[in-house]
Amino acid sequence: MIKKCLFPAAGYGTRFLPVTKAMPKEMLPILTKPLIQYGVEEAVEAGMNTMAIITGRGKRAIEDHFDISYELEHQIKDTSKEPLLTEIRSLIKKCTFTYTRQIEMKGLGDAILKGNALIGDEPFAVVLADDLCINQEGAGVLEQMVKLYEKYKCSIVAIMEVPEDQTYKYGVIDGKEIEEGVYMISNMVEKPEPKEAPSNLAIIGRYILTPDIFDVIKNTKLGKNGELQITDALMSLAKNGMVLAYKFKGQRFDCGSVDGYVEATNYLYDLEKSGS
Repeated sequence: MIKKCLFPAAGYGTRFLPVTKAMPKEMLPILTKPLIQYGVEEAVEAGMNTMAIITGRGKRAIEDHFDISYELEHQIKDTSKEPLLTEIRSLIKKCTFTYTRQIEMKGLGDAILKGNALIGDEPFAVVLADDLCINQEGAGVLEQMVKLYEKYKCSIVAIMEVPEDQTYKYGVIDGKEIEEGVYMISNMVEKPEPKEAPSNLAIIGRYILTPDIFDVIKNTKLGKNGELQITDALMSLAKNGMVLAYKFKGQRFDCGSVDGYVEATNYLYDLEKSGS
């Protein structure tokens, strides 16, 4: 069983300036919950109970959110507002939250490597909180991926089809489909220009990684934009073993962009109003 989920949350969130000057982008609310809480809930639904969060300067609000606020609890005790804390209280009770800092922004690969001390020598999930994933018709994306891991016991990335002119925004894979929606990766390219992209199958912010990824990252050279890219490390794993890509069931919103954030807010608002 995969019990730990890593949340890289040290980035600056520059696409949302000026609000992210003092507020972590992971704490931006979709309706009444911050983005990172949706990710934690998804991990819990997939059977995970230890959340390893990579933070940075100015991110204390994340730690405070997943903690008891005694003054607030006292003020709203036995009032109509108290039930509003039911969900977050449940998460705090169910989960252990651990934290470490990424001192310099050196890419997603470096952020994941910083989590080695929190994860140890076991397989784990990775969630990028600004990718909000919702599946109204069944299991969440991480739960789907955990079931696939139980079958293949290898690293897995979540993928979706994107317009061919948008490949420069993503890591893009190529591979052979070995069962419906599951690809054995033969190539991965970080943010290729459309004419250089091997396909239109783009990696989004959900991963299941085996612990050997840490040693691979340590031996990976700096890549695109002078950063340590997890795509490059996973390509090394794919050459020496097997890495799968999974076309997940559900919908993904890019809440790191204003358009995606507004789309996600409207989508969940409509769901709540309809009682779904």
